[in-house]
Amino acid sequence: MNTQRDSMILRAFREEGGQMLVWMALLSGMIIGVAGISIDLGHTYVCYRELQASTDAASLAGAYAMTLPGATTTTVQAKVNAFSSATTNGVSGANASPNLPSATATTTFRCVTDSTFVPAPCSASPTGYNVLQVVQSSTIPTYFIRVLSVVGIKAAQSMTLSAKSTATMMAGKSTQVNVAMVLDTTASMGSNDSDANCNNTRIYCALSGVQKLLQGLTPCSSYSAKTGCTPYDQVSLFTFPNVKASTASNDTTCPSANPTILPYSTPAQGATWSAPSGNGATYQITNYLSDYSSTNQQGGSVSSSSDLGIATGSGTGSNCKGIQTPGGDGTYYTGAIYAAQSSLVAAQAANPGSENVMIILSDGDANAQSGKMVNSSNQNVGHSGNTYPSLDDQCHQAITAANYATANGTIVYTIAYGASSSGCASDTGSLAISPCSAMQQMSSGWSSGDTSHFYSDASASQNKGQCAATSTYTLNNIFTSIAAKISQARLIPDGIT
Repeated sequence: MNTQRDSMILRAFREEGGQMLVWMALLSGMIIGVAGISIDLGHTYVCYRELQASTDAASLAGAYAMTLPGATTTTVQAKVNAFSSATTNGVSGANASPNLPSATATTTFRCVTDSTFVPAPCSASPTGYNVLQVVQSSTIPTYFIRVLSVVGIKAAQSMTLSAKSTATMMAGKSTQVNVAMVLDTTASMGSNDSDANCNNTRIYCALSGVQKLLQGLTPCSSYSAKTGCTPYDQVSLFTFPNVKASTASNDTTCPSANPTILPYSTPAQGATWSAPSGNGATYQITNYLSDYSSTNQQGGSVSSSSDLGIATGSGTGSNCKGIQTPGGDGTYYTGAIYAAQSSLVAAQAANPGSENVMIILSDGDANAQSGKMVNSSNQNVGHSGNTYPSLDDQCHQAITAANYATANGTIVYTIAYGASSSGCASDTGSLAISPCSAMQQMSSGWSSGDTSHFYSDASASQNKGQCAATSTYTLNNIFTSIAAKISQARLIPDGIT
């Protein structure tokens, strides 16, 4: 009996079934821990990608802000904050997120002069810098990993994430840009602009602005800028009234002289481009050129040997003043717009993938008289209502031409220089319009509420204050702003600092 009892006791001590409970408890803890780590790390990765995207957005916004007229480190920092994930002075950035609590943003400004990734010179920005770097940090809590502390495993209660992004101002688009600059050279442009921002002839002030545009563009591809010039952003200069083609070079040689003015020609809408020659009438003063920089780089001084440089007043010598204002034919710029658009289409076809931009500077008051406008048969144009070409509704014809360019892929910027709140005498009845309104409606997107392509120098002494834009700039700053929009900020490797 005792032997049987002893055998039962020994068998009970040898039973291993209960050990599974211990192992299951241990394994369950490990499984929960691994699952917790996976979930927390996955959440951390999502938060990091969100933080990096926010940091990229903040640095790009800051780099663009560096190109704006009157930029300071304070205004740039404000733009960085506006697109960050941080809360500054009680205001949350546009990319603030519950996933990134208590995010902070730090901005560092630098001047980089030895990298092909940074073609814009430091002097091109009012801040004195050409690169900024944004670093954002955020501490996020863990959720499952911290549970391990219950079983005695020391686990992180939170994780600190950090993201860095470096951007440069006006680094150039990834595509080439063809720019047609349409410039008013009628007699009114020869009058003096006594405004303190220029205090010279209006044509001088306008040409000074065009030089700012040239300095803000990227003439050569980045890999060729220091050794030669593979054309990149290229510019063609158009004027109105048009001139005899064989004398257009008077504007691009030194000493300069006025070309021979001809009655306004009226090229057909959408006509295939063929540059006029000989005795033909042309609006184009220079071909599409990319040799306008003395350094083959963005921000360099305008070349004194380039046709564009000479035409805009960068030529050497007292008799080399650039384009002047012969006048004599009144103002009619519809033909110049159609000619410029046809040339842009040809330039784009020759450079697949490039983009087209047209910039029109004028006071906007079209007033050509009988005998100063001819059709394709070289016969005087008469009155035919708002049907191009016509002596009637000249301002509306220009709006139609500019809107046609926009509809065909060209971005049209207009600069109202001394534009009036009254005028456009040929536009009557229901089509009555002011020169200021005409310039506004010619800009791309105006009809849909986009005002970003219209500028006005409302401080000019002629018709001062009669035509205001959303942002009021001087001519030089207007052209700097347009150049910044044509170009764009871009991210660069963080090590280039």
